[in-house]
Amino acid sequence: MSAADLPALDGWALEGRTVLVRVDFNVPVIAGPNGPEVADDFRIRTALPLFAQLQAGGARVVAATHFGRPHGKVDARYDVGPIRQRLAELSPGVELLENLRFDPGEEANDPAFGASLVAGRDYYVNEAFGASHRAHASVMVPPTLVPSAAGPNLRREVGFLLDALTAPARPFVAIVGGAKVADKLGVVRALVERADTVIVGGAMAYTFEAALGRGIGSSLVDPGHLEDCRELLASGKVVIPLDTRGLAVGQAFGDDGGPDEPVDFGADIPDGFEGFDVGAGSLARFAEVLDGAQTVFWNGPLGFFEDPRFAVGTEAIARLVAGSPALSIVGGGDSAAALARFGLSDQIDFVSSGGGASLELLEFGDLPGLRALREGRRA
Repeated sequence: MSAADLPALDGWALEGRTVLVRVDFNVPVIAGPNGPEVADDFRIRTALPLFAQLQAGGARVVAATHFGRPHGKVDARYDVGPIRQRLAELSPGVELLENLRFDPGEEANDPAFGASLVAGRDYYVNEAFGASHRAHASVMVPPTLVPSAAGPNLRREVGFLLDALTAPARPFVAIVGGAKVADKLGVVRALVERADTVIVGGAMAYTFEAALGRGIGSSLVDPGHLEDCRELLASGKVVIPLDTRGLAVGQAFGDDGGPDEPVDFGADIPDGFEGFDVGAGSLARFAEVLDGAQTVFWNGPLGFFEDPRFAVGTEAIARLVAGSPALSIVGGGDSAAALARFGLSDQIDFVSSGGGASLELLEFGDLPGLRALREGRRA
């Protein structure tokens, strides 16, 4: 599969037609002086060229997005009003439907709900790469009912990721963090096959450490995947932390930090303690691995970086990736948030709009939403 296999909207007769555009406007909303407001409109701005192109052709544009996790129920916390207001300021005339996930049919991939989205509409464009790994109604159903196409940003993102990660310049170093081994075991396997070295950090690293017989105290562990981790470590390509920073069990941690000073451990964490970040020795080792890399892919923080006491590892790896002369690719989500927090976003060659989508594309070479477009109706 390649981006060239995805249908484009070239040649569409737009005058007087209505186009439904599936976007990913799952943006941060904060309390403002006049009510909730969008804190970061980057995702909205990325869709503006497409909207302008469709409107210039004489089309009426209707956008649809998910926002948060309301779990199929109307929840005022996830009303798209603030997003609609910002969109109106940036792209007058573009309508925005209410949160798709207010209806249980969205996540259930209900054909009736999907059909309701394109009822009375002439075309469909998927411009939501970050939602294309979800087999949800707004992604899967419209291409079966009306002529459909991939938006320019979706095509660009798919093309870049497939080209850069399928035939990377070497050495190719991947960095994978996050909490649960089960969530990323498949992509770590895929990366072990493609990359020269895979750095594993974050809470998921403690299962790898336990697989080697190291003491991890009360740190997060997935006992059901110890053997999987042993097999990956046996490849000789996986590098895990050498040391840890943590706290005694029961001590407070969170976005605002806490009163307790972190404790530094070596290879083993004693009973009664749990790890939340990598230590200085780990960072020195990771820097050695990254030195000379020609392609670097990073997805997932190396610690509980929301707590400033445990942001050291994530900030350090972010600065190493940003400062590397290698082609740098960062999968969205927490990694993109970390880049923004440390002011490094503009020093990365490519920041993916979808963390989960970029990982699944890397693991499987395809996504449900991309298949739906390839198999869908043409104009």
